[in-house]
Parts: sequence; structure tokens; C-alpha cells
Amino acid sequence: MKKNYWLVKQEPETFSWEDFVKKGETLWDGVRNYQARNNLRKMKKGNHVLFYHSVGPREVVGIAEVTEEAFPEPGDDSGKWSVVRLEPRESFPEPVTLATIKAEPSLADIALIKQSRLSVMPLTASEFKKICRMGGLARK
Repeated sequence: MKKNYWLVKQEPETFSWEDFVKKGETLWDGVRNYQARNNLRKMKKGNHVLFYHSVGPREVVGIAEVTEEAFPEPGDDSGKWSVVRLEPRESFPEPVTLATIKAEPSLADIALIKQSRLSVMPLTASEFKKICRMGGLARK
């Protein structure tokens, strides 16, 4: 089965990587953009997800894993919105800033730059691995 890779954005004042690690898991909820929601619905159990702080230093700080595929968001009576369950897997030894990503030619087409307002976005395997290496995590 082909493995897919993703990036999710979160404001650290709302829910930081540290909060996520302490909690041990979360439902990725509150997504109110149709394209981002559709990306959530494409996530499969075992997919890896980069966690990006979207305010402040704007940086990728860790890797999460999809542990439960999309299901209706609890409390959403409209039935339009979905959530996935994520668990933190690994912190980056060195966070990878947006400026560093923008400066890397091989990442010029990444959705983080091309669709900067999208909160849930796909990554190619090479983009995912490159960002991991930039953050001090070796990936084959």
C-alpha cells in the first residue's frame, strides 16, 4: 500500500506540539475549509503527518501518525465536517522554519508555500523526507 504524507497547521497558543505530546493523541477537528476537509478524508491509518506551528516562528516541529481514519466530527449536526485521530511520534531535534523551507529549491512547489492558508495539505514522499532531514531526523 502506498504511504501518503501530510502537513497540518496549528497555532501554538491554541494547541502546541508540546500540548499534543503531553495529551498523547487528539482528534484533528475544527477544520472548516472544504479542501482541507477533503484532505483529512484522504488520510489513511499509518500515514505520517508533519506538525507545523503556524504562528510565531512558523516551523515544522514534529511528526504525528494517523491512528484512525476520517469519521464525522463529533457535535457537527450538519454532517459536513470530518476528523481524524492523530498521535505524536517524534519531535524534530531542530525545528524547520518556513524561511528555511522557502530557501530550499527542492521545496519550491510545496503546498505550504503555494497554498499558504490551507491547514491540511498533502506532501510528496520526497518533500516529507527532505523536511525531516532538515530537522535532524534521518529518513530513507
